[in-house]
Amino acid sequence: MLHHLQLLDTRLLLLANCHHTPFWDAVLWWASQTFTWVPFYAALLAVLVGSFGWRAWVLVPLIAVLILASDQLASGLLKPWAHRLRPSHEPGLAGQLHLLHGYRGGPYGFVSSHAGNVFALAFYLLFTARHRLPWLAGVLFPWALLVAYSRVYLGVHYPSDVLAPVLLSIPLAYGVSRLYAWGAARWLPVAATTPILPTA
Repeated sequence: MLHHLQLLDTRLLLLANCHHTPFWDAVLWWASQTFTWVPFYAALLAVLVGSFGWRAWVLVPLIAVLILASDQLASGLLKPWAHRLRPSHEPGLAGQLHLLHGYRGGPYGFVSSHAGNVFALAFYLLFTARHRLPWLAGVLFPWALLVAYSRVYLGVHYPSDVLAPVLLSIPLAYGVSRLYAWGAARWLPVAATTPILPTA
């Protein structure tokens, strides 16, 4: 069973990785680089502060907690435990992969911290901001899918390496969203943040 799953994983990897064009090379290399998303994160922060007001002082710091937890789960726990080589480090795939700019990543790939982090953020804001910003999920999930797919396209992750953290990110994001709800209710109750209108 595991052998068949590994074969399917490899076939899907090669399907994504071996159909390169200069356009998609540029787009997906760009999508995979963390620093290229800085303007996106800055715009997202501005939207959250503008929508949540004082509650953003609870919402935004918990994003940092969430990303730290997600990254440690992937890179600090699961990668050293699973010891699954990235396809870019797999001797059996040498010569079959198109490695853009010679990029190979670290030795182990299960699970993808890129995919885990972006999906954790997307789910967290789905749980916490869907009533105030119902359109935000339509931005965050395509963005997360693009980042996750870029890791497979570049040959540094198998499809299962990016699928597993998507599933793991749901309970993690939900747990932090409950922490936000508790903290916002404790320190910034609605009654305290709603302006008192003068009576007639």
